[in-house]
Amino acid sequence: MLSPQRFGGPARPLRIWVGLTILALSQWTPAAEIISADLCIYGGTAGGVAAAVQATRMGRSAVIAEFGPSLGGMTSGGLGATDIGNKAAIGGIAREYYQRVAQYYAAPAAWQFEKREDYFAQHGGRSSLAEMNAPGATQWTFEPHVAEAILFQMLAAAKVPVHFMQRLAAVKKDGRQLLEIVMENGRVYRAKMFIDATYEGDLMAKAGVSFTVGREPNAKYAETINGIRDETPKHQFTVSVDPYLKPGDPSSGLLPYIQPGDGGTPGEGDVRVQAYNFRLCYTKIATNRLPHIKPANYEPDQYELLARYLEALVTAGRKPQLSEFWNPIWMPNGKTDINNNGGFSTDFIGANYDYPNADYSTRARIWLAHQDYIRGLVYFLATSPRVPENLRREMQAWGPAKDEFVATGGWPHQLYVREARRMISEYVMTEHNCRGTMTAEDPVSLAAYTMDSHNCQRLVKNGRVENEGDVQVGGFPPYPISYRAIVPKAAECENLLVPLCLSATHIAYGSIRMEPVFMILGESAATAAALALDDNVPVQKINYQKLRARLLADKQVLEWKAVAK
Repeated sequence: MLSPQRFGGPARPLRIWVGLTILALSQWTPAAEIISADLCIYGGTAGGVAAAVQATRMGRSAVIAEFGPSLGGMTSGGLGATDIGNKAAIGGIAREYYQRVAQYYAAPAAWQFEKREDYFAQHGGRSSLAEMNAPGATQWTFEPHVAEAILFQMLAAAKVPVHFMQRLAAVKKDGRQLLEIVMENGRVYRAKMFIDATYEGDLMAKAGVSFTVGREPNAKYAETINGIRDETPKHQFTVSVDPYLKPGDPSSGLLPYIQPGDGGTPGEGDVRVQAYNFRLCYTKIATNRLPHIKPANYEPDQYELLARYLEALVTAGRKPQLSEFWNPIWMPNGKTDINNNGGFSTDFIGANYDYPNADYSTRARIWLAHQDYIRGLVYFLATSPRVPENLRREMQAWGPAKDEFVATGGWPHQLYVREARRMISEYVMTEHNCRGTMTAEDPVSLAAYTMDSHNCQRLVKNGRVENEGDVQVGGFPPYPISYRAIVPKAAECENLLVPLCLSATHIAYGSIRMEPVFMILGESAATAAALALDDNVPVQKINYQKLRARLLADKQVLEWKAVAK
């Protein structure tokens, strides 16, 4: 357990510890050195951390190579409002992590800006104070710096080294065996087994594993809610807004943030991926709030569509509220995890199509474009005279938490890459798995979230602006994820596992792609890798019953028995 008493308070000391750890581990090894381990994990996401911890518990050495400067991916990157689905479906190391969060916040010193009992009475939402005081309590909301510190603590206990700023340049294979991966700085990682724990599937792609990007047509897997949508009722413009630079004149061109074309035929596939954003850790507490700063390249005209939308709402007799344009979910200490909400919000719709297959420099530009878009959105809402006064006042009361993401001025270190590449293996998870009409017989995790996709494009239909692609379909119990969905086809690679960019259709991935599930799949992947080494077989040939027995012994949940949440 983290000890805030020992460090004299939770926020600054933990952050210093994390910063010093990053500095030490990213600079300790000379760039040209060869690093060897039983298992190399590319990607320091929470799923990658779970894999590394489990590898050591299986008696194997592990190393993490992370392309960025921070640990934890979205778990520590602002997504503190954990998408659960059903708490009882989460076991193993993932559950251990959320228990550590609860243990941390059980200490009075963890609460600097509010009292623990007040938080759970007013904002706890997903858990009550009574639940927090029960044995084995889990907490599903947390501050970013706390998340990263706990993940570092777990790696430290497992004695797993993590190396930052490791950008993948090439791989070396011998037939179906991946031998080593080479970074742009010349560093080489050699291992007997590899795990791709990135959101992008970069190692998988370099290793020659089959993958897809975008939405499959419904007909491909006999699905009903994949592909281009005929209707998108949610996160939509609720009044008519003119899309043209010169109102009423299509020849004048489209306003910024609207894509050309008719969007395609409903039910057909495309290469578009659901929108990305940053999950913002903001606060209203004046002593811990950074001011709104005008972005260097801010152009209010870029938000003409938003201005017209606001004006149309007012004309329709509505009084727009800030909650219609973003969704703040309360974290401890007066902080938030702010997500997209409504027709025009923090999702940068249509700006990420090139991201999945892009090189690092192109991705960096896309990250920056998303940051500029959201910073500009916030500044526009806080300052523009075209924004109703009540809404401007609301936005002016907010600001980034100054004690989070200190190295980046309060800005999250992780772009929310909701979907990028997805592997195509011998088993593809589909809508049928989610609905329970098809059941995987070799489960390594349960998934429990709604089939979910954010919007994929913003179009003109019948002379008005419309978003396309949002899907929110639930009402089904937790369902199993196949082991075959996290391993490549045997002909492509025999010693690689892919727990994050697993084999699933766009709509099934939308249900699976939650941080707790990624942690579970990371742990299961490491377990399988260790068993494959023990038996000297490819990952496709392991004894599933042996894998299942170990996962159950490690308190994984592999089948749903309708237990209480």
